Amino acid sequence: MSRLMKLRLITVDVTGTLIAYKGELGDYYCMAAKAVGLPCPDYKRVHEGFKLAYKEMATKHPCFGYREKIPNIVWWKTCVRDSFIRAGYDYDEETFEKIFRRIYGTFGSSAPYKAFADSSPFLQWARKKGINIGIVSNAEYRYQDVILPALGFHQGTEWDLGVFSGIEGVEKPDRRIYEIALERAGNIPPEEALHIGDSLRKDYLPAKSLGMDAILLDRFQSPEAESWKKSGVIVLPDLRAVQHWLTSPEQPC
Repeated sequence: MSRLMKLRLITVDVTGTLIAYKGELGDYYCMAAKAVGLPCPDYKRVHEGFKLAYKEMATKHPCFGYREKIPNIVWWKTCVRDSFIRAGYDYDEETFEKIFRRIYGTFGSSAPYKAFADSSPFLQWARKKGINIGIVSNAEYRYQDVILPALGFHQGTEWDLGVFSGIEGVEKPDRRIYEIALERAGNIPPEEALHIGDSLRKDYLPAKSLGMDAILLDRFQSPEAESWKKSGVIVLPDLRAVQHWLTSPEQPC
């Protein structure tokens, strides 16, 4: 019997699994600065500044400020301003507002992202097999409402239910985010569900701890992939390989 026969739900991560960023963060910060007549900020400094600023915001105000009811645009404005300041660019309020509006608008659209060619076909194939598809992502509401539909991922054709951290107030690796997906799919038992992601800590381990099956994708030849495999994790290169794995007969232990 194939593994597919046991499944009623497949949950999938988004970034790194279904879609990827196009270019570098600095490309978009550069375009925003040039649009208001300023030179490009240094790519490396901006990238490092953003990593630190994002980590601090995510720690102080997790799930994009869900509990404090921080408006999404305010959360991101604080993060982007801190990114620039850490990189050595302390713009005046009027200049920063113009730059930020462009950055916020860009990352609220499909412009910085690309869908992997195998993503939609895999999701549509699984749904035709009668399997519910759930999106489980540490992302804010614009992924659900704008970005995924703009990239061709529509609720009802590519996916059935979504659990987004900025909407739910819980984020990976908290296993509660997976419990919500199981509940929304009709209280499906975890052993009848599979999660596909690209992070051992955020995707694989919490899903497995709940009793779900799990697979990690290694689309970018990650240095950690070999250690994942050695620890017994199923690591596959893309969703075409996942489809093949699901339809192959299970091998006896």
